[in-house]
Amino acid sequence: MEQRVSLVTLGVEDLERSRAFYEELGWHGQEVEETVFFQAGWMALVLWSRKKLAADCGLTEEAPTGFDGVVLAHNVRSTAEVDAIIKHAKRAGARITRAPAPTFYGGYAGIFLDPDGHAWEVAHNPGFTLAPDGSLALPDFSASG
Repeated sequence: MEQRVSLVTLGVEDLERSRAFYEELGWHGQEVEETVFFQAGWMALVLWSRKKLAADCGLTEEAPTGFDGVVLAHNVRSTAEVDAIIKHAKRAGARITRAPAPTFYGGYAGIFLDPDGHAWEVAHNPGFTLAPDGSLALPDFSASG
């Protein structure tokens, strides 16, 4: 697993309130299917419903690990890389909460928890460009709709 974070997803209670907050700070977001994406340098910050985020991770907000509403994502270039990293994480002691599988957005991903319960998504998303150095570039979502 390369040493990088591609996205940080924040589970929010009120998407519009959170988007307005970040835009007031000068950030420019793109909303797609009740999710707001902000390009943040070489990575992305994502706002999504806290309940949907927990469910997507195979968790509930009342999970014994105390789901904190934050998911770190490590994007990779192939589905085989997703499988290999999830297997490696399990051998290292991670708890797999969502086995690698196709996603609702047309990609492929799995989720594991580190020893302290922090959620990591390992994902292959063909719509997100990864540069050779691993930096992520969000697409222009307005061009696809």
